[in-house]
Amino acid sequence: MDKEIFEGITQGLKEAVAHAKGARKGYRVHQVKVPKKVNVKAIRTKLKMTQVTFAETFGFSVDAVRNWEGHRRTPEKAARILLRVIERNPKAVLDATA
Repeated sequence: MDKEIFEGITQGLKEAVAHAKGARKGYRVHQVKVPKKVNVKAIRTKLKMTQVTFAETFGFSVDAVRNWEGHRRTPEKAARILLRVIERNPKAVLDATA
């Protein structure tokens, strides 16, 4: 392994351990506000998409969309973040996945 890469990884690990132990000086941690609930049906309806089209367009399974809308399941954290982005700026997701 290249020495420079190894040293960079080592330094990063030292910083992570220091942060975990409470040494916050010089570090900034950004907390992502993840919604606890997302109204998938409202997002999909606003976009005038069927469940199938919504799922295919944004990479979800049709079953997942149906279960979320039927309140049988709650989207995982990453899915809730993606759904929030879709809600606010669907074009950004479409551009990123094109």
